[in-house]
Amino acid sequence: MSDFKDLLFIGGEWRAAADGTTFDVLDPADESVLAKVADAGEGDAIAALDAAVTAQAGWAATAPRERGEILRAAYELVVDRTDDLARLISLEMGKPLAEAAGEVAYGAEFLRWFAEEAVRIHGRWMTAPDGRSRLLTLKKPVGPCLFVTPWNFPLAMGTRKIGPALAAGCTMVVKPAEQTPLTMLELAGILAEAGVPAGVLNVVTTSSSSEVGKAIMGDDRLRKVSFTGSTEVGKILVRQSADNLQRVSMELGGNAPFLVFEDADLDAAVDGAMIAKMRNMGEACTSANRFLVHSSIAEEFASRLGERMAALTVGRGQDDGVDVGPLIDTDAVESVGQLVTDAVHDGARVVCGGEAPTGAGYFYPPTVLADVPAGAQINTVEIFGPVAPVTSFETEQDAVAAANATEYGLVAYAYTRDLDRSLRLAEFLDFGMVGMNTGLVSNPAAPFGGVKASGFGREGGFEGIEEYLETTYVALPAG
Repeated sequence: MSDFKDLLFIGGEWRAAADGTTFDVLDPADESVLAKVADAGEGDAIAALDAAVTAQAGWAATAPRERGEILRAAYELVVDRTDDLARLISLEMGKPLAEAAGEVAYGAEFLRWFAEEAVRIHGRWMTAPDGRSRLLTLKKPVGPCLFVTPWNFPLAMGTRKIGPALAAGCTMVVKPAEQTPLTMLELAGILAEAGVPAGVLNVVTTSSSSEVGKAIMGDDRLRKVSFTGSTEVGKILVRQSADNLQRVSMELGGNAPFLVFEDADLDAAVDGAMIAKMRNMGEACTSANRFLVHSSIAEEFASRLGERMAALTVGRGQDDGVDVGPLIDTDAVESVGQLVTDAVHDGARVVCGGEAPTGAGYFYPPTVLADVPAGAQINTVEIFGPVAPVTSFETEQDAVAAANATEYGLVAYAYTRDLDRSLRLAEFLDFGMVGMNTGLVSNPAAPFGGVKASGFGREGGFEGIEEYLETTYVALPAG
């Protein structure tokens, strides 16, 4: 891997922060310092935007096929370096190597998908209804973008934004999360190697996210902001975007219900629950947060899920045989632990786990809680950890009402053998995505995104590139 981890990537060059300061990136498994990374300030942020603005016209004029070929080359380079990238993700984020390799494969697919979409950007031509004119529409790149990416998927959340932006002809400044900047810096080097011109992609690492973000968004040359992270921060960014009327895409928090009906295949439901809950140690906005199970099978479901969760091995992500790595920091461990404590106080029963180990590292064991009261706080907030609270319901109407009783609306999961019920659930669940008899919804070919407090805009699928395109209408006289 490269030696550029302590530098910013601006205008195609690796450079130190203007004031020479750095911040530490920690290994969440033992709290040791992995690297010191350049700590960008306001001046560095504007320099990165300057580079993006300078490169915009040339990149927009680049042939779609050429943009697509660069993305395809980047896809192949990422795949070729899966082992190195997986190790880097595991080191700075904590997830086990096998899961980190899965993120690399998933993230690479966005580069491949949008390599193919780059040549499919099109408008339309039609005769006006009165026959007196012709209507022509053109698609043009939005312009320079700011991408703020989270720590939980440091590669995939980057490629999910970078892929469509490059395909559409947009330049960008990427600000990765303070906890996990190393993977994005490595990706920047790969994209440059693949042929992305200087200034098209710029990366600024910082411990002062609000300062850097405010500086870039305060510049009217920036035309688009895409953020993945908490709803609280998303609201701040939406407010900031108003001054310059920047387009925004927000992929925010979630509180995913996982519904299991009395007619469900229980083995399949438990398998799906393990996927939906334990992906990324539960640190995912798509993670199943509330297990709503019909009362006739709730006890058996909790027992089976507890057996599976208790059998998982917790440890350092790079060690052999580890299934569950550390959480991202000490605040995460404390937050998850407090939610469990409060749930037990409210009447929940611990099936497995439930207590953080002592010693170094930010570890919390896979935990299943049974008999969780519907009104318990753990059912109202995003857990972001390996805890599965099981609450029972009696009727389909009760289940749907409980599932929708949240400000969030990213994803819902449901298990049933009844086709009519499946169609009803897809219609009445207030979520941007529904996993029907599956615990995995993320797919680069599908539109990812939510409603309500989970944000707006879509990433991936045919819809993903539209977030980076503007429409120009041209009126032409007939004949």
